[in-house]
Amino acid sequence: MDAKMETTPTTSDNPAAGATANPAPPAGTGKRKRAGVILLVLLLAGAFLGSRFWIRSTTHVTTDNAFVEAHVYSVSARVPGTVVAVPVKDNQFVKKGDLLMELDAIDYGVRVRNAAAGLAMAKNETSGDYASVEEKKAAASNARARLEQAELDLRRGRALFAREVIPKEQLDRLETARRGATAQLQEAEEGVRRAQAELGLAGTGSKDARIAQRAAQLKEAELNLSYTKVYAPADGYVTKKSVEVGNNVQAGQPLMAVVALDDAWATANYKERQLTHVRPGQAVEFEVDTYPGRTFRGSVESIMAGTGAAFSLLPPENATGNYVKVVQRIPVKIVIDKASDPEHLLRVGMSVVPTILTERKLADILRDLSSFK
Repeated sequence: MDAKMETTPTTSDNPAAGATANPAPPAGTGKRKRAGVILLVLLLAGAFLGSRFWIRSTTHVTTDNAFVEAHVYSVSARVPGTVVAVPVKDNQFVKKGDLLMELDAIDYGVRVRNAAAGLAMAKNETSGDYASVEEKKAAASNARARLEQAELDLRRGRALFAREVIPKEQLDRLETARRGATAQLQEAEEGVRRAQAELGLAGTGSKDARIAQRAAQLKEAELNLSYTKVYAPADGYVTKKSVEVGNNVQAGQPLMAVVALDDAWATANYKERQLTHVRPGQAVEFEVDTYPGRTFRGSVESIMAGTGAAFSLLPPENATGNYVKVVQRIPVKIVIDKASDPEHLLRVGMSVVPTILTERKLADILRDLSSFK
C-alpha cells in the first residue's frame, strides 16, 4: 500500500519548477535605476546651482563696461616765453608745488623794474600836481575877486548913468568888463577841476589815482614774473609731456598733464534694468584685466543724473522716425578703497569688472516674487 502511494514533487526536488515560479530580474534593470539616480542628482544639482546663480544675479550686479578714471590736471603756462628748464620726465611722481617748468624771466624782470620806476616817478609827480592844484585854486580866487569888483563897478555905473552923470559909452565898458571877469572865473574854475581830475581828487576818483595806477602795473608785472615758473597743481604722475628746453610756448598751450591716482575712481556703465536696487554707499568688488585673480574694493558714490546717450554729442531724438527701443546704460561712480590699492597699481583707462553687492536678503527676493506684496 505504501508502495502504491504517490508523492507530490516539491520545489526543492524540481529546480526548473522553482525557476518558473520566481523569475529572475532582467539584466538591464539595475543600470536603469543607477542612470535614474544619477539623472535625479544632476537635476537637483542643476536646480540648486541655477537657483543660486539666479539669487546671486539679483544680489550681485555685474558689468564689464567699466573703466578707471582719475583727476587729470592739464598744465600750461600763463605767459608766453622760452623754456629754459624742465626738471621732470614722463611718469615721474611729483608732489603739489614741485617745479615742473621754467621760462626765461629776463624780459619779465625788466618789466618789473620799469613798473617800479614808473611808480616812483608817479609819487614824485603827485607832489607837483598838488602844488598845481593849489595854484589853480589861487587863480580861481583871483578871478572871482575881479568878477565881484566888476559887478560892483557895473552897479555904480548904472546908478550914475541913471542920473546922467556918465555917458552910455562908459556904462558899456563896465558891462564888458563884467562879462570878461565872468569868463575868466569860468576858465580858472575849469583849470581847478582839470588839475583835480588828473590827481584823482575830483568826482568819484580816489586820491592819488596816478600812484594807484602805477602800483597796479607793478603788481601785474610781478605776477607775470612769477608765472615764468610752473608748479605741480596736485600730487600725481607726470604724463603727456610735450615740452622741451628751448621751446617757445604760448599762454594756455597744453604742455603736460598730472594724473592724481591717489583719488581714482571707476565709472561703470550699467544697464538701466540692473540699477533697480543699487543705492549709494553699497559695497563693490571689482577685478582688473591687468591683475587677474586680485580683487579690489570700493563703494558706490553716486548714480549719474542721465544716461550716457542723453549727454552724448548727438543725443537720440525718439520723437521722430521709427522708434526702436534700446536698453540704455547709466554711469555709476565707484570710489576705490585706498586700502585695497596702496601701491597705486590702477591706471586711468584700465578695464574693470565691478560687482555691486546690493545687500538684498532671500526674503526680499521671495517677497518681490510673491503676488501678495
